[in-house]
Amino acid sequence: MDRENNKLSKHKSDPYGDLRKPGEGKPITEPPIPAATVVLLRDGDKGVETLMLRKNKDIGFGGMWVFPGGRIDDADYGDSDDRTAAARRAAAREANEEAGVDLDPEDFIWFSHWTPPPITPKRFTTWFFAAHMPYGQEIVIDGGEIHDHRWINPAEAIELHSARQIDFVPPTWVTLHYLASRASSTELLAHFDKVSPKIYETHLGKTEQGHRVALWHGDAGYEAWDAGIAGERHRLVMAKDGFIFENTIEQY
Repeated sequence: MDRENNKLSKHKSDPYGDLRKPGEGKPITEPPIPAATVVLLRDGDKGVETLMLRKNKDIGFGGMWVFPGGRIDDADYGDSDDRTAAARRAAAREANEEAGVDLDPEDFIWFSHWTPPPITPKRFTTWFFAAHMPYGQEIVIDGGEIHDHRWINPAEAIELHSARQIDFVPPTWVTLHYLASRASSTELLAHFDKVSPKIYETHLGKTEQGHRVALWHGDAGYEAWDAGIAGERHRLVMAKDGFIFENTIEQY
């Protein structure tokens, strides 16, 4: 699979590396960078709304719409080596720095964890938390790393992505799909609180039509990194004309 054909088939919001299995080509030995994000929720006229921030076009993931978050700093660990506790503190700190909100990390519900394939040059292994937006607080973006913000209904965000009006990466897309499965923020948080976090260790494949595919545990092609294997589906087809989520096995 040549590199030029690989690039031609790639969606703008696809952040993953070259289409190859681990062991093929030059190995990537750098460990993933620990990071954390918090999905802030409230209820609006159309149901659930979530806060999304637009990154400065001149930095990494420039122009992308994201949830508040960033890498975990050494200071976030305090006197403990508990990585999840450090992730909570990092998500709260980043939300304050990027959006000006004061959050209690103990209020966060951990609902997913994402790691890109080991063929991606710079990887972030990221804890995703959810929490209510505190009543009475206002969003104040930093104007440096973050240049815009909006409260948006998750289903509407996916529609705008399909229309190429906004850009965000696959973990954000799938998270928005998950958020759209419930009618209210209270219902969502109650659901997250009673289920185990979903773990996404992404593998990458390609369809016969040439579309790159993010594969997750349970998909028939997951272990072989082969999107052409028939069977159960748990994947995001990253077609250039729009993402398509295929799932026959995972409960959302």
